[in-house]
Amino acid sequence: MTNQKHDKIRTIVRKNYSKVANAKVNNCCGSTGCCTGDSSADYGAISKDLGYSVKDVSCVPDGSNMGLGCGNPQAIASLKEGETVLDLGSGGGFDCFLASKAVGKTGRVIGVDMTPEMVSKARKNSEHAGFENVDFRLGEIENLPVADNSVDVVISNCVINLSPEKDKVFKDAFRVLKSGGRLAISDVVATAEFPEEIKNDMSLYSGCIAGASTIDELRSILERTGFANIQITPKDESRKFIKTWAPGRNIDDYIVSAIIQAVKL
Repeated sequence: MTNQKHDKIRTIVRKNYSKVANAKVNNCCGSTGCCTGDSSADYGAISKDLGYSVKDVSCVPDGSNMGLGCGNPQAIASLKEGETVLDLGSGGGFDCFLASKAVGKTGRVIGVDMTPEMVSKARKNSEHAGFENVDFRLGEIENLPVADNSVDVVISNCVINLSPEKDKVFKDAFRVLKSGGRLAISDVVATAEFPEEIKNDMSLYSGCIAGASTIDELRSILERTGFANIQITPKDESRKFIKTWAPGRNIDDYIVSAIIQAVKL
């Protein structure tokens, strides 16, 4: 894939999520994507389907839960008080605010997003709700604005599939993690070869579909990067909500949500 195509993908993704951030009611990625296309949707109900609890949904600032994602990285992160957490693709701040409560006043949470409108939205949400241990930064997940060896846990929810350079994402995540630091990621993985009409549909790429890698591809990237204790666990039950991302296109025949875990020794 050429640099020109990489830039084209990033531009399309950034534009789509800018629209999400600016919408009075979230219409997400249009008619496709890792969230609902229904502007009347109940985002709390969507998040519960993804694995969040009623408490999770009710204890975050208004506007931070935007119905995005394909799982719940909080459920696998095992966050501890005092830890530093980095969220790749932090959106409106939903997972950051949940992580903030888990790590407490002695902990720290950093959210990175490449969409200026999302970062602005998350910062406003944080300020209005009085979160003092959360910091939102503008940047690409391939080139994180975070210091070396400074993070205990990297979380992400259905964002890495959007990157055209996933090897760089994991390489930079490895760089910022402390020794013993861990990945706790929810993302989609490809379970079958995409037809050309899906592979080349940029709306499906920005909708968390066409950019999915296979489990073997992800495992190979993680191993080359230096991660250990790699676990990639597909969640077949996710096909139920994935099929709604692109109605009538049988997307659930090609992708499934998965839990991705690894450790930097």
